[in-house]
Amino acid sequence: MYQQEDIPLPDDNMRPKDLDKEAAIRNIALQIISEEGLENLSMQKLAKAANVSPRTIYIKYENKEDLLIKLFIEEVLGNYETAMLDGFSDTMDFQTGMRKLWLNIFHYFRQHQPAFRLMQYGKSSPLLNKAFQQRNIREGQYFAPILRFFESQAAARIIKHYPHEIYLALLFSPVFELMNEYFDYQQRPKQIISETVILECCDSVIKSILL
Repeated sequence: MYQQEDIPLPDDNMRPKDLDKEAAIRNIALQIISEEGLENLSMQKLAKAANVSPRTIYIKYENKEDLLIKLFIEEVLGNYETAMLDGFSDTMDFQTGMRKLWLNIFHYFRQHQPAFRLMQYGKSSPLLNKAFQQRNIREGQYFAPILRFFESQAAARIIKHYPHEIYLALLFSPVFELMNEYFDYQQRPKQIISETVILECCDSVIKSILL
């Protein structure tokens, strides 16, 4: 988990039309990701949908990977952190805290499918580490209340002691898989992933790490 520091603001000399065009390109990219999937986003398709020349796209982004990284950092990561931590406190008991985090994740991604796709991309892309370094984003500082939560619970001998990376994999990978199922079932007659299912699965994961 990461925290972003001193991200450069847009150039003060950028004209409003330039900023509007930039926002439109990003919004359309997110729309394509949501409706057609990440794999179907191309720079040519984006240029056509945004009614700009491909050259305009390539002036702003080196390639598709550069676009996705910037979308992830500048459009998704901060909003995801805010949503995930809404109403959460690192002083909660373990079950209450984990249930709150899982519900926050479920509610945020349910309304933001492009963000979910980009988060999935971010988990597997080696390019993100380079982007974090360039933007002075340091590991272990984003989502700091959650890391403190794990540390305090382990110190109190409520949960097993693991490195942060193990906690993240063990406690949050399942909810991402459940979100995959949620979106798979959006186009099917019956939706099997509900808030009740999310909480039941969360409780099962909690049991696996309690001392």
